[in-house]
Amino acid sequence: MFEHKTEAEARKQILDMVAEYCDTYHNQKKEFCEGDRIPYASRVYDHEEMVNLVDSSLEFWLTSGRYTERFEKKLAEYLGIRFCSLVNSGSSANLLAFMALTSPLLGERRVKRGDEVITVACGFPTTVAPMLQYGAVPVFVDVTIPQYNIDITMLEAALSEKTKAVMIAHTLGNPFDLRAVKGFCEAHGLWLVEDNCDALGTQYTMEEDGKEVTRFTGTIGDIGTSSFYPPHHMTMGEGGAVYTDDPLLNKIVRSFRDWGRDCVCPSGHDNLCGHRFDRQYGELPVGYDHKYVYSHLGYNLKATDMQAAIGCAQLDKFPSFVEHRRHNFDRLMAGLHGTEDKLILPEACPYARPSWFGFLITCKEGVDRNQVVQYIEKKGVQTRMLFAGNLTKHPCFDEMRASGQGYRVVGGLEQTDRIMKDTFWVGVYPGMTDEKIDYMARVIKEAIALC
Repeated sequence: MFEHKTEAEARKQILDMVAEYCDTYHNQKKEFCEGDRIPYASRVYDHEEMVNLVDSSLEFWLTSGRYTERFEKKLAEYLGIRFCSLVNSGSSANLLAFMALTSPLLGERRVKRGDEVITVACGFPTTVAPMLQYGAVPVFVDVTIPQYNIDITMLEAALSEKTKAVMIAHTLGNPFDLRAVKGFCEAHGLWLVEDNCDALGTQYTMEEDGKEVTRFTGTIGDIGTSSFYPPHHMTMGEGGAVYTDDPLLNKIVRSFRDWGRDCVCPSGHDNLCGHRFDRQYGELPVGYDHKYVYSHLGYNLKATDMQAAIGCAQLDKFPSFVEHRRHNFDRLMAGLHGTEDKLILPEACPYARPSWFGFLITCKEGVDRNQVVQYIEKKGVQTRMLFAGNLTKHPCFDEMRASGQGYRVVGGLEQTDRIMKDTFWVGVYPGMTDEKIDYMARVIKEAIALC
């Protein structure tokens, strides 16, 4: 097949065939029939992602390479931030973001074992898990309904002499009150980590130097994180990112991501600094190879270039994904108009333009969530709970709950518990059509009519 062809010609032939294959056998649009499964999320892609994937695989570099560098640069440019590090998952991104705060390079501001981090129990566990795994103490405060984000009136009560950081997620695309939380962190010298895994593309208007400035969530705190798991705003299969404007934090993140090494040379490159063999570190001999000097006890959390190749194609489409999500959210909101006597519908945070990940619904008194959810599911509409509901109620907290050690709760978690009991959500991902959105609204109305 490739006889008398150059490598470039052979590659083009392969990639043209891949594009044709994808167009022929993937993403064939089917007419929607009522009762067909409507997932809460799904991949949205075309032949560009598949061509990039195969293009990367033909090089057989496998680990991070040219597509990784391109993706990190493109995502940083999109977000308007200086530094971006691609990792293998959103959970790894949260791990790196937290562990970066434990670095000795941060001096007195570093998070040490026993220090406290303010967060919420109503969310995804890997926002909190790194704190507990390291030996820090999460301090849980309640959230509000219908924004489903941290109750800012509890921040001062949660503060102690051990508090070093606030690490919380923007819930399903709806940002927490960044003005209040950022101001609280600045007033008390705390780090702010934004778990932006469910909110990529969300915009928030801050007041800075007497002017209103609109920024993307994830770029307002000290560190932001993203996830590229298939249900998320964009995908590369598995994957995530950590981003920051702080050069020191970026250096630390890269070190923890890449085995904890001190060297900053990317894979496949040696001695970019010109001092690989002429310096002394720790108690190592002078001239010890800098590529094998470790300034942190790190991990290997890099993504592959094949994942990054998919991400590059997804990122080109990403602005349209965000607009589709907003359109679907608004249409579903309109479709559920008139249900407010039985349902609490979601509400955007002030100063925010959310990139919605899902549509949260809380059942009012007299409406049984389980009955509603089961009816909706039987009609083909996939539902999800708001992740952990109340994380402290889960089996992973049994020993800590019994001992009364390992975490702290400020006040009650009444709204968190209500969400655990009464809340669910449905999707608004960009592959949904108006027909599917309208069907979902009708099915939800049918379900509550039976209550």
